[in-house]
Order: sequence, then structure tokens, then C-alpha cells
Amino acid sequence: MTNFVKRPTRPGGRSTSSGGWPKATAPRIKEMLRVDHAGEYAAVAIYDAQAKVFGRSPKTRQIAKQLAHMRDEEQEHLDAFDDLLRANNTRPTALIGLWKFASTGLGTITALMGEKAAHACTEAVENVIEQHYASQIEETKDSHPELCATFTKFREDELRHRDTAIAHGAKQAPAYPLLTKVITAGCKTAIKLSEKI
Repeated sequence: MTNFVKRPTRPGGRSTSSGGWPKATAPRIKEMLRVDHAGEYAAVAIYDAQAKVFGRSPKTRQIAKQLAHMRDEEQEHLDAFDDLLRANNTRPTALIGLWKFASTGLGTITALMGEKAAHACTEAVENVIEQHYASQIEETKDSHPELCATFTKFREDELRHRDTAIAHGAKQAPAYPLLTKVITAGCKTAIKLSEKI
């Protein structure tokens, strides 16, 4: 069994008990924590940038409120991974500054393109992230059930965000195929880089 360390209670089904995973953390688990932390960091930046753009006009304050709520849920995920990184002596990706810049830019640009483009961004990002969580769930379901439960809870949130975006017209965004293709490719590249760097 791969070794891991428990962390204090946070959203996602984790325990405060003193027992559980041994102190040594396997390299693969560290990769998971590092990339998931980066992904949630980027998601917070995207939603925050979009909410700020839409929050400037009374006409778009409803979507601004919706995006701010999604941002707050992603912040809960990020807080959990912050704790997990510390508990397992794992550093964040060295590319975190780049992801912050890129994610803020992506959020701002898609918001300026309109509500449907912002929703298309959400759909593309959350599609990649939920698939990523699904693979981690499969990988940890037997060896790390509590970590698996955390991934499962967070994946459910990402699926809800994606479904909300689709319901609000994501697929009617301008240049939808190209937009989603570019965002999807960017997300997958960021995942690969963040695991290792």
C-alpha cells in the first residue's frame, strides 16, 4: 500500500483522528496533490476574473454572482489541498505564478467575449478536471479510501459546475469548437507539467 499522511478536517470527508496513513508520502501521491492544488488554484483565478468582469454591469450581476459562488467552492478545494501539501511535505508546482497569470487572462478574455463564452470556458475546464479526478479516484479507491473520498466530493462539484455552464448556453458560445479545443489542450498540458515541475 502506498503511504500517505492524514490531515485536519476540511470539506471533502477527511478525518481529524490521529491514526491512519503513515508519515512517508509516496512520489505518486505527491504528484497528485501538486497537480490538484495547481488546478484548483487556476480555477479560483479563472472564476474570480470572470466574476469581476461581469460584476461591473448591473445587467450581468446574476452571472457574476453565480461565478463568485463557483469560485468560493473552488477556494474550499484549494484550501483542502493547501493543507494536504503541508501535511505531506509536498511543494506546490514551481509554475504556480505562470498558472495564475494564464488563468486570470483566460477568465478575463472569455468574460469579455460574453456570458456564453465564459460558460464555454467553464465547460471545457471542468470536463478536463472531472476526468482527471475520475482517474485519480480509480487509482486510489483501494489504497487511499479517504483521499479517494475527497477526490469524489470535489469531482461532484466540478460536474455540477460543468452542467450549470451547459444549461446556460456554453455550446452556443462564439467559436465554440475552437475555444473549447484550445482551453482543453491548455488544461491537459498544465496537468502534465504541474505533476513534475
